[in-house]
Amino acid sequence: MKNILVTGAAGFIGYWLTERLLLEGWNVVGTDNINDYYDVNLKYDRLAQLGIEQERISYGQPLSSGRHRNFVFVQLKLEDTEAMSQLFSNHRFDVVCNLAAQAGVRYSIENPMAYVNSNVVGFTNILEQSRLHQIKHLVYASSSSVYGLNSKMPFSTHHSVNHPVSFYAATKKANELMAHVYSKLYNLPTTGLRFFTVYGPWGRPDMSPMLFADAIMNDRPIKVFNHGNMGRDFTYIADIIEGVVRVINKPATPATWDSNHPDPATSSAPYRIYNIGNSDPVRLMDYIETMEEALGKKAIKEFLPMQPGDVLNTYCDVSNLENEFDYRPQTTLSQGLKAFAEWYINYFNKK
Repeated sequence: MKNILVTGAAGFIGYWLTERLLLEGWNVVGTDNINDYYDVNLKYDRLAQLGIEQERISYGQPLSSGRHRNFVFVQLKLEDTEAMSQLFSNHRFDVVCNLAAQAGVRYSIENPMAYVNSNVVGFTNILEQSRLHQIKHLVYASSSSVYGLNSKMPFSTHHSVNHPVSFYAATKKANELMAHVYSKLYNLPTTGLRFFTVYGPWGRPDMSPMLFADAIMNDRPIKVFNHGNMGRDFTYIADIIEGVVRVINKPATPATWDSNHPDPATSSAPYRIYNIGNSDPVRLMDYIETMEEALGKKAIKEFLPMQPGDVLNTYCDVSNLENEFDYRPQTTLSQGLKAFAEWYINYFNKK
């Protein structure tokens, strides 16, 4: 049985990954700072699904799950250097999966220091502790937003990503560079995953599925940016988790590398970057229509121009993940939004 640290365990992807790893028999230690970037009640409810009761949570104090004998949760901030050092010293982790981060494109425009603390200082702590404790594989969340001003489609990990258009994206690009340094200097296997528009049950309330569903069900207009002329690589959460688990189980190794023609996705160090998405872009208006069908109700639409920090299309090339991990998403948009809508209606009817 292997031991793994999952940071951001109260988050959307972190919750589902923890569930999957527990079912597969891993010993999981989960952390989260439970900040109020969005409704903390959703985070507490996710943790409750994992057997962690809200009233028992106290910062820095490990809690054993009442539902899974192989799960422990600790509320921690990544930037808390002393607490992170103690966490790694108390547990013999084989693998670390860092999903914790200050998220959000638009929020980063107004609150850049939150991103420095969590995404830069916090990730440095993850790297340093992984080095000190000889972690066998560090997997971490990057983002599709790193592609920034790139206009060549599909987005490929072999393309340069030197022109981000949000501070959030810049911190994610920084994470990739920082990881490479530790891979090269300390032979630490690191794998970065650039997620593309993940959706599904227990999703984030600041993402379009929840925003749209909430507006539609409460007869409020939905904001359709760029008048609907946008494309997103919507990827169902179960397909994302399948990819993450496959990557976790296969540590990065050095690649055959030509220093005269460097490949941003690989290195002579044990370092890899992958896109993880559906590789099948959906027009925003088609997405809204599918959401309407899933909820059984029409949306009131408010058409708006493009917002600062947003990009027109996100469409990824996942051929490397397909070839190396046999990764192929299985869930159609109709199936995924139906599952999301059923969860949404059930969850909020109980509130």
